[in-house]
Amino acid sequence: MKGINNMIVRQLLPNRRPPHVCVIGAGVSGLRCAEILIERGIKVTIIEGRNRIGGRVHQSNHLGHLVDLGSGPNWIHGTDHNPFVDFAKETGTIAFSIGERSAIFNELGHSLSEEKAIEYSELVWGIISDAFKYSNENTASIPPNRSLMDYFKTKVEEKDLSRKQKSTILNMAQMWGAFVGDPIERQSLKFFWLEECIEGENLFVASTYQNILKVVAKTALAKAFIRYSTKVISIHSTTTADQNTVTVKTENDESLTFDEVVLTAPLGWLKRNKSAFTPPLPPQLTRAIENISYGRLEKVYVTFPTAFWDNPPPATASSTPCPPASTPELPYPIFTHFLSPTPTPQNPHPSSIELVSLSSLPSPTNHPTLLFYIHGPTATHLTTLLNPHPPTSPTYLQIVTSFLKPYYSLLPNFTPACTPTAVLATNWQNDNLAGHGSYCNFQVSNDETVRLDADIEVLREGCPDRGLWLAGEHTAPFVALGTVTGAYWSGEAVGGRVAACYGLGAEEEAVGAGVKGKMEGGGGVDGRSLNGMAL
Repeated sequence: MKGINNMIVRQLLPNRRPPHVCVIGAGVSGLRCAEILIERGIKVTIIEGRNRIGGRVHQSNHLGHLVDLGSGPNWIHGTDHNPFVDFAKETGTIAFSIGERSAIFNELGHSLSEEKAIEYSELVWGIISDAFKYSNENTASIPPNRSLMDYFKTKVEEKDLSRKQKSTILNMAQMWGAFVGDPIERQSLKFFWLEECIEGENLFVASTYQNILKVVAKTALAKAFIRYSTKVISIHSTTTADQNTVTVKTENDESLTFDEVVLTAPLGWLKRNKSAFTPPLPPQLTRAIENISYGRLEKVYVTFPTAFWDNPPPATASSTPCPPASTPELPYPIFTHFLSPTPTPQNPHPSSIELVSLSSLPSPTNHPTLLFYIHGPTATHLTTLLNPHPPTSPTYLQIVTSFLKPYYSLLPNFTPACTPTAVLATNWQNDNLAGHGSYCNFQVSNDETVRLDADIEVLREGCPDRGLWLAGEHTAPFVALGTVTGAYWSGEAVGGRVAACYGLGAEEEAVGAGVKGKMEGGGGVDGRSLNGMAL
């Protein structure tokens, strides 16, 4: 039933027993939701499809050192009232701002001068900043099929630039795809404001999210009952005059009954499993799931014997030594942009690729490893090639090397002797539990009736009247959509709402500083720095 302010109010359970809530998914949103519920005296069972916690926050030692594999992690997005900044300090996690310097290679593989790189980068990010403001102020009148690239083309034509310079700026704009997981031509201008982020700096998490995850999971690990390696195939809600019951059926044909279910499955999973719900999801929720898009961001780590781009590797009797390194006034930038090259048999769908040099991280987190961010059709092609092969196989190494050599061979001091010793790529597009993708984004459409901001609010609301609640980065505050912080806040908010409907504390008590307002308002147009906007 509903009480004042349209809030769901549950009747007391028989014998005043505490409610039993099932949280589906032990990712960041599920773990935070479980923590809030446990703190309110609620019994919690977590059902997790993997054999570990963390969901898309995951680390690997495959390269000989720890790296983050998550579709989101590597970054803390915004430092203003961000709990993950505090978690980093609490755990001694090294997170730092990588600065504004970057190297840029054009579509012909030629390196732009540092002066030109700065000049063009300022132009690109200036247009992006203008686009945020334009989207905020004119969202009601912008056609739904107008893309961010359309806006770029208009603004570039207004500038006093040569034809070649205009072409370079538009090619550089393609790098936006690495921030949202799909090409810039698909990025909605009308709803571009939904990509705004928390104000403050964006920090690269050099020592990975491993210790932060331990803090987030501490309460759930200690006090929730967690069923690992258990996949949910259907959710059945039964509503009577007295109470709700929600039955979860697993892949092993088990039926488990709860008072409430909080589903933290990714948006991509919801898209592929709308038929898993009985009764069917309400039409407005089904439409919202269909309207919000799901990105295709992947990461590829490539480790070398030494960081040849910083210093040449040692010569051997059987190899051609790398040339002596020059002594630049500044070290090689941590961030590199490769503009879209000509298609090749190895990469028939080339797009811009972003690179972070892990050799530039603070000691002891630095390693001779290059981290590539790929997106859209490029990422789909590579994951399709890699999917049949284990990361330890020679074929896997050969595929990644052939795919990325045209990029890393452009770096300073490269010779044929500079060969990778280990590689590792994410494969979220072939991962059912990840929803076959990375995180939500907001794309163009031809439907004038679509309101993606309203769709996010519908996802946040879920179906509480039948004991089904939703959480995850796709239900986050507008300023944290598609981020780990957003996933955390979404679990926090839903945990508070579930507890409040049983009279176990007010909804607002669970929500951290400023989060309730962030659920309704936008962020700052200048809230993102040059690098690491939504990776």
